[in-house]
Amino acid sequence: MPVAGRYGTAAARAGWQPVTLDQALAFGILGVTVGLFAWGRLPYDLVAMLALLAGLVTGIVPAHGAFTGFSDDIIVIVASALLVSAAVARSGAVERLMRPVLPHLTSVSTQVPVLVAAVMAASVVTKNIGALAIFMPVALQLARRTGTSPSALLMPMAFASLLGGLVTLIGTSPNIIVSRVREQITGEPFRMFDYAPVGAALALAGLIFLSFGWRLLPRGRQGTAGQAAMAIEAYTTETRVPAESPMVGKTIAELVAMGEERVTVATMLRDRFRRETPPGEVVLKAGDLLILEGDPEELEALVARAGLILVGEKPTGGEDVPEDEKAVVEGVITAESPLVGATPAGASLAGRFGVSLLAVSRRGSRIAERLNTLKLRRGDVAILKGEAARLPDTLAALRILPLTERGIALGRSRRSWIPVIILAVAMGAVALNLVPVAVAFFAASVLLLLVRALTPQEAYNAVEWPVIVLLGALIPISEAVHSTGGTELIAGWLSGAIEHLPPMGALGLIMVASMAVTPFLNNAATVLMLGPIAGSLAQRLEMSPDAFLMAVALGAACDFLTPIGHQCNTLVMGPGGYRFGDYWRLGLPLSLIVLLVGVPMIALVWPLHAP
Repeated sequence: MPVAGRYGTAAARAGWQPVTLDQALAFGILGVTVGLFAWGRLPYDLVAMLALLAGLVTGIVPAHGAFTGFSDDIIVIVASALLVSAAVARSGAVERLMRPVLPHLTSVSTQVPVLVAAVMAASVVTKNIGALAIFMPVALQLARRTGTSPSALLMPMAFASLLGGLVTLIGTSPNIIVSRVREQITGEPFRMFDYAPVGAALALAGLIFLSFGWRLLPRGRQGTAGQAAMAIEAYTTETRVPAESPMVGKTIAELVAMGEERVTVATMLRDRFRRETPPGEVVLKAGDLLILEGDPEELEALVARAGLILVGEKPTGGEDVPEDEKAVVEGVITAESPLVGATPAGASLAGRFGVSLLAVSRRGSRIAERLNTLKLRRGDVAILKGEAARLPDTLAALRILPLTERGIALGRSRRSWIPVIILAVAMGAVALNLVPVAVAFFAASVLLLLVRALTPQEAYNAVEWPVIVLLGALIPISEAVHSTGGTELIAGWLSGAIEHLPPMGALGLIMVASMAVTPFLNNAATVLMLGPIAGSLAQRLEMSPDAFLMAVALGAACDFLTPIGHQCNTLVMGPGGYRFGDYWRLGLPLSLIVLLVGVPMIALVWPLHAP
């Protein structure tokens, strides 16, 4: 049967049916929701809750089903994936894997392919936003050390994280949601690696393009994010070399090389003998005290690698608080602080306030003395560690103004391979169909908390609660559009509109529609709205829904044209110094590549005709 004839028959069966009142209400709520998302003046989670409330008021969402979205497996999967990603990021495993490679990345032409490939690989096994967050500090440090403009690195990395997320079920939210839509239509969800053939082909094509395409970006842009952190002078911290440290018997020069020469040894104290700026050939012994200078992240990395002990991390007084109940905070000592002119020992920080001083930064001055005997000044920036529940009151009593712009890892390192091992086991269990994906990643999250890879507070902070609220609120709206016959109605209209297109053209049109809508919506909202419509359209055209659902997932996940459609794009805008119009320079050709490679690959892997 000719394609056009078959399409025409399907369209005739669909007809241009009149819209019922319930359908009109569902479409109206959906249209207002899309308009509010595009307007951007209200938080998208609030918009989703308003949509749910409107559904309840109009009656298209029954009261007994209003909150079923929050009990859906997708909520557990997305929240658990974010938590696992945060634990892997904090483990330091990625930095350790990258460490042998970084010294060889001396030019943009070598830096971009390696960083893009690394972010892609990480996005396969973690949430793409988490993978990008892991490598952004690496890229910024590399740019600073080699003089590369961050604008040449960060946007390719952001786009790479989106492409890498296409390969597995957990890589990006659209894949998870589309899997749920498929289960509703066919009774079987997409499995962990069902996305891999098409996703891997797109990731490879994207890697080749981004390795050269970075030249389309503006040169020499300086980012704004992180300037506050860079404006703070290097921190000074005090460490002890324990007997079990791998640096015992090694030289100061070898210690500095382990920190990639971004941390300096200001002072060494041994047996009451003080040596400022010790020469590199001095051999370290157990018990040596080292005063180190550097950025907090670089200090934390070196302390972990070298097996050093932060002297200030163990208060000599106060209650014994479990480690997972402690927090680390960065703050400025104000003029009214009782610490001005006092030393940490004299102020009895540990005994009276239950906090320990881990590091100090002082603008315009180099600190070369032990922290416990350092006279603090107004304007000093301090890193303090103490009981999380008491820290706000303690900072108020000490008149210390907390800085919230960046997280500080110094003093709370949990560097190990355990999170990576737990993630690998969870993915293996899902791939072998031993347990559902929701159960596997929920179990992984619980185990990570049990082994203290994350504290409970860090776990709550890792979950993007606005996304969770958006999903929970919009799932009932999406189901209402389907239950009122709205998806069937739109599918009927679309089937008539594409009756003269070949099957590949119909598939491409669905992907383009998904790409076009995503920049104005959250990608999860795009899939919730278009997924059921694409599945219904495929059924009306007597074609397999799998290919059409894959097209929706790819289109929603590949938003390369604006900084607002996906969080990865937004995350690099400040550090890269990008403007709104910069994204299409690299994003438009990449979108065309996704379309030209993705549509044939989907048709090859997922036959268009239903068996």
